[in-house]
Amino acid sequence: MTEPDAGVLVEDITKSFGDVHALRGISFRAERGEVLGVLGPNGAGKSTAVNVLSTLIKPTSGRAVVAGHDVVSDAAGVRRSIMLTGQSAALDNRLTARENLMLFGRLMGLDKKSAVRRANALLEEFDLVYAANRRVGQYSGGMRRRIDIACGLVVRPEVVFLDEPTTGLDPRSRQAVWDLVSRLRDQGITTILTTQYLEEADVLSDNIIVIDKGTVIAEGTADELKARTGSSYCEVVPLHPDDVPRVIEVLDDFLPPQSRPNGEDAPTAVAVPAPKGAQTLAEVLRRLDLASIELNDIALRRPSLDEVFLNLTKRIPETAESDATGLGGEAAS
Repeated sequence: MTEPDAGVLVEDITKSFGDVHALRGISFRAERGEVLGVLGPNGAGKSTAVNVLSTLIKPTSGRAVVAGHDVVSDAAGVRRSIMLTGQSAALDNRLTARENLMLFGRLMGLDKKSAVRRANALLEEFDLVYAANRRVGQYSGGMRRRIDIACGLVVRPEVVFLDEPTTGLDPRSRQAVWDLVSRLRDQGITTILTTQYLEEADVLSDNIIVIDKGTVIAEGTADELKARTGSSYCEVVPLHPDDVPRVIEVLDDFLPPQSRPNGEDAPTAVAVPAPKGAQTLAEVLRRLDLASIELNDIALRRPSLDEVFLNLTKRIPETAESDATGLGGEAAS
């Protein structure tokens, strides 16, 4: 790995809490302006990795560079270059949105006039002008998340860490955060997004890494990860469920042995491997039509990111190490 153009560079980072190994030598990089999705189950090491990269904790070994600054030897440089939003908003509930923004601006070195100007610009950008003079303690969860992210952007960062930013939000508020992530990309800001929502990573990420038990077990785009789980398949749903055995008979040579019912199942659909995509779909339709089997639905589908995630993480058995505690009571999360 080389440093030019990398927003974040991680080389063989480990982190241990006593006998518990939260990170076991992870390596990855995120280019400048890229959204990197970091997936993993609870206890995987996602938040520990973010804590290391944001200089909240030091790694046990390895090397990490954020916005050109080493997280150990130049921690102050890292902090000047990043924004970190955790799973709960770091706001003063007694202050209004405008006052919170101005406070962050002054703490970041802006003079009063510049802090006011920047606060007004962010309230406009984040669609919070109507609630600018309301105490944030009265805000909904989605509004709090938006003002929390806005506070982190008072001075433009080079790298943004969003640690499960949509946890507990309703669908509309989640969509608002998604729009903000897209806006960060448009501004050329590198974003590290940890999430347990597979749809979120699929929609927002340019690249994805999957962490489990403190190691990177997969890396690639959403399409590349889906391809690892298997090729496309045709889902055949006959109009009459009793026709499923006939569908299986007609498509017998397409079906691997494990896809056939074992006698205890009562399937209403048949999944047919489709290595040739639309060509396979056309042949399946032709055979079913010749057999006069009426269909309720037929579709060519690809593995979902959920299927990829489950397929990858099920390979590593649970251990006591996933219950490790550290910063925030969840060192290896």
